[in-house]
Amino acid sequence: MKKKQSAFLYFLSKCRNKYVITFLCFVVWIAFFDKNDFITTSSYRKRLKELQAEKKYYEEQIILNKIYLNQLKNNPDNLEKFAREKYFMKREKEEIFIIRVKNNS
Repeated sequence: MKKKQSAFLYFLSKCRNKYVITFLCFVVWIAFFDKNDFITTSSYRKRLKELQAEKKYYEEQIILNKIYLNQLKNNPDNLEKFAREKYFMKREKEEIFIIRVKNNS
């Protein structure tokens, strides 16, 4: 018990030094009151990770869409299939029936 008290008293005696007090005030100011405090910095880091993941997703989507576009440009059958499925295009003297299923959820 005496060791704990003597260590605490030693710490208090060192804290009375004006340089230590100034340093502690500076650390508290930077940690909690500055515009770049710990909370703001951690939220920025979290947002940065989210944006990097989103960027990676969109880069992958760009690659997939370029491949798909290349297939559409080079194969007329794929182009016709795409036009029929996406835009409901049809040939002359042809009818298209669109059947929509209602979800009972």
